[in-house]
Amino acid sequence: MRRLRTSAAAAALGVAAVLPLATAVQPAAAAEAKLDNPYAGAKVYVNPDWSAKAAAEPGGSAVANQPTFVWMDRIAAISGSSAAKGLRAHLDTALAQGANLVQIVIYDLPGRDCSALASNGELGATEIGRYKTEYIDPIAAIMSDSKYAGLRIVNVIEPDSLPNLVTNAGGTAGSTDACATMKANGNYEAGVGYALHTLGAIPNVYNYIDAAHHGWLGWDSNMGPAATEFKKAATTGGATVNDVAGFIVNTANYSALTEPYFKVTDSVNGTTVRQSKWVDWNYYVDELSFAQALRTKLIGEGFNSSIGMLIDTSRNGWGGTARPAGSGPLTSVDDYVNGSRVDRRIHAGNWCNQSGAGLGERPTTAPATGIDAYVWAKPPGESDGASQVIPNDEGKGFDRMCDPTYTGNGRNGNSMTGALANSPLAGAWFSAQFQQLLANAYPPVGGTTTDTQAPTAPTGLTSSAKTSSSVSLSWTASTDNVGVTGYDVYRGSTLVGSSATTSFTDTGLTASTAYSYTVKAKDAAGNVSAASTALSVTTSAGGTTDTQAPTAPTGLTSSAKTSSSVSLSWTASTDNVGVTGYDVYRGSTLVGSSATTSFTDTGLTASTAYSYTVKAKDAAGNVSAASTALSVTTSGTSNGSGCTATYKVSSDWGAGFNADVTVTNNGTTAINGWKVTWTYGGQQKISNLWNGSYTQTGQAVTVTNAAYNGAIGAGGSASFGFGATNSGGSNAVPTLTCTAL
Repeated sequence: MRRLRTSAAAAALGVAAVLPLATAVQPAAAAEAKLDNPYAGAKVYVNPDWSAKAAAEPGGSAVANQPTFVWMDRIAAISGSSAAKGLRAHLDTALAQGANLVQIVIYDLPGRDCSALASNGELGATEIGRYKTEYIDPIAAIMSDSKYAGLRIVNVIEPDSLPNLVTNAGGTAGSTDACATMKANGNYEAGVGYALHTLGAIPNVYNYIDAAHHGWLGWDSNMGPAATEFKKAATTGGATVNDVAGFIVNTANYSALTEPYFKVTDSVNGTTVRQSKWVDWNYYVDELSFAQALRTKLIGEGFNSSIGMLIDTSRNGWGGTARPAGSGPLTSVDDYVNGSRVDRRIHAGNWCNQSGAGLGERPTTAPATGIDAYVWAKPPGESDGASQVIPNDEGKGFDRMCDPTYTGNGRNGNSMTGALANSPLAGAWFSAQFQQLLANAYPPVGGTTTDTQAPTAPTGLTSSAKTSSSVSLSWTASTDNVGVTGYDVYRGSTLVGSSATTSFTDTGLTASTAYSYTVKAKDAAGNVSAASTALSVTTSAGGTTDTQAPTAPTGLTSSAKTSSSVSLSWTASTDNVGVTGYDVYRGSTLVGSSATTSFTDTGLTASTAYSYTVKAKDAAGNVSAASTALSVTTSGTSNGSGCTATYKVSSDWGAGFNADVTVTNNGTTAINGWKVTWTYGGQQKISNLWNGSYTQTGQAVTVTNAAYNGAIGAGGSASFGFGATNSGGSNAVPTLTCTAL
């Protein structure tokens, strides 16, 4: 039977004072019996390396005693350095603190993160042997020391790895050649399986597999395959589901824990919020609902019913002055969602040092059903990646998604990145980010006084408007000794929503039906008032059937085209109730639908004429007449000789160098891809490359475009760069050959 974890009497994680390493280490304790939730009753280790940096920031002492994960992001991190403790030193310090739970991130797979530039790792795609013998085995040897038997060791296993195989290895807009390579060679599954099996054999170790976030896996087309992929990895290389204590979501990401002012089931003028540009047909709008639903699916896939979920809340608070105080306007579904959402990113795919973010919920044990803990997996103040090229010996490249001037790619809907400027390498301390997170924390970072006084009960509850399917409520504000932060609205005994104002609209109701409502006020400390006096409201009778079709779309035009795609846009139709979307036809064939006034048709043939029409539709199923037909001819293919490439060494320190290559389309038509080749005359060897994919055999190098920079218009250009070593000989500029694809 499935065991449900309840949120009753949720307790904050115990936090020890930070003690110097010289403090006497406590004697080893015997290993305890395995727990369903290792965080239950735990005193969690505070990393003094991170704590000291946080405490040195203005105001940082307020959160410097929070427990954070320690990232083992390269082989050298296991032994540590003068600047950062190694794994054994962390475990010793945990004993000195009197802690009984330590949190570690296992993060060094071959071809890590599909060779994503900012988070690229030290091991090549085929170096699974080194991963096992030089990385996992030494970690296991330390963790299995009987000295640490009394410590519960929680491991997060390889962030981003398995989700990448689901979404970025199958030819979609986010796919990369590196992901396809890792899917084909099986080394992600082999590595995760080996880590689970080897570390899971240690009695006091608890493994949680990384499961991305709702903005990555929240669609049915992703969630189901992800659960299957997790099961495959968890039963590879000797691993079993018994080696898995649970899963973690939102690692190092910014997705909101909850969205209090709109639900995925809401609709505006007959249009579901799932059609909004922000939600984009996702089934989830926050991490809590996603984590709980994913847990159910994973149990159905064959994982133990005792598994729990962790949610990284280190950077998803989204407080500050930009945080909305209630639901958005009902003028359109996009206006409603954009005005309601507390996640203020331009696009849910933006992940690098996001502007406006704040600290989220403090680490907490068993806060909700199925959730083992809210944790700070990504230590606040540690950068996601550099905003410009920074030479380094950690294998970390430059990802344009960390550049605040970059206009994005297919993986983030071609939106601006929303990244902070002047950011350092991934993992390096970023003071400006920490200060922003502190200022925008939600719940806010306050003093030490405990508030135990609840607000007064709301009064004057009344219905300000109603329809056959909705009731609008308003009430008189409550008072509180510190301040009211919001209101919870109940239909009978069911919580149907929350509001930061003194009004709320309940939707999705049945016509001619009586409903009873009450409202409770709450404050920042979690104190909740008594309920208001109940109010009974009967919805209006149902209206007449809508039989009027929208007007036909007008102004159909082609906004862009390539040899294999046509982008269309048109003027919005009108309707007596509301337009819910548009169907796009190529000739007499329906090729797709759009909730907006634009659509891109792909998979076409070069130099070919296509005829398009568009029809509008409403919620009642009425369909408009077709727009006026538009004929568009796709561009011609390149003859393969339309590009040139120039090579420039940007920095050279003898044993290594960085270089930049610019690819220019010299033809008269757009190209859809490119390949650059050259042969070195010395002992140069590329170690990491950004904005493209490369292979090197001896002195011969081949670089092909990334998914987002292959298309170059006539006269336009794209670029890539790389870091390389030079173990002998000169570093002369080679002769480059460019081929348009």
